[in-house]
Amino acid sequence: MATQQGNRPAALVTGAGTRLGSQFATHLAQLGYDIALHCNRSQDSAREVVAGIEAVGAEAAILPLDFAAAPDAGAYIAKVRQRFPRLSCLVNSASAYDAAPIAQTTAELLEQQFRVNLFAPFFLTQAFAHQVASGQVINIIDNKAAFNQYHYAAYLLAKKSLADFTRMAAMEYAPRIRINGIAPGVVLPMASRKDDYLQWRTEGIPLQHTGEPGHLLSALEYLLSNDFVCGQILYVDGGETQNHIGRNAETYAQMQSEQQ
Repeated sequence: MATQQGNRPAALVTGAGTRLGSQFATHLAQLGYDIALHCNRSQDSAREVVAGIEAVGAEAAILPLDFAAAPDAGAYIAKVRQRFPRLSCLVNSASAYDAAPIAQTTAELLEQQFRVNLFAPFFLTQAFAHQVASGQVINIIDNKAAFNQYHYAAYLLAKKSLADFTRMAAMEYAPRIRINGIAPGVVLPMASRKDDYLQWRTEGIPLQHTGEPGHLLSALEYLLSNDFVCGQILYVDGGETQNHIGRNAETYAQMQSEQQ
C-alpha cells in the first residue's frame, strides 16, 4: 500500500461513495485534505469520487468495509493511518435507512440500524481518539433526531443516540479531539420522495424551501475552522426543528403506504 506524500492533512469520510458522503469528501479535498474514502457496496461510484479528488491535486484511496458486519474499528483506523499517516479528521457520514415503525421493527432490523448508524461512528471515534494525537470528528446525524415520531423507528433511535454520543464524546476527548455534529434537514431527498411529499415538508420549514448540499458543506467548513466550537450539533434544516407545528408527526400518506 502506498503511503501519503507531501504534508497535507488527511480525512477519513465514511459513506463517501455516494450522496452527501461523496460531497463531503470532495469538499474536504478542495480545502486541502487528502481523503480516505470508506464505502461498502458503492465502490464503482467511489472510484469516480477518487478521480474528482485527484483532479484537484489531492491524494485519495478507497478503503471498503461493511459496518453491518461489526468490524474491528481499531484495525480499520490503523489501516487508514498506514495509508494516510497525517490523518486528523473523521467524518462519520455512512448511514443505513430502512422503514418500519416500532410495532414492525424486528430485532434484526434494530441491530442492523444500530451497527451502521451508532456502533460504527462510536467505535471509529474511539479508535481515532486512541490513535491520533489531535484532530476533529464530525458526526452526520439527521434533524429528525429532534423529533419523536417517525416511521423509521430503528434509524431514528440510532440517530438520537448518535446525537447524545456526539455530546458525550466531545466532553471526554476535549481538548485533544474536537467533536461536533451536523443534522441535515431536507437535502438530497431519496428518489422515492415525490413532489407532493417535498411540498408537504416544505410547508413545515420556516424558510419555505429545501436545502442544497452546499448548505451542509458550509456547515462542515464552519465546524472545521472554528476551534471554539465543541460538542455542538448544527441543525441545517431551514428552521424545521424550531417549528412547533413542523412535520414532527409523520402523517403524510406516503409514510403509511411504505409500510404496506
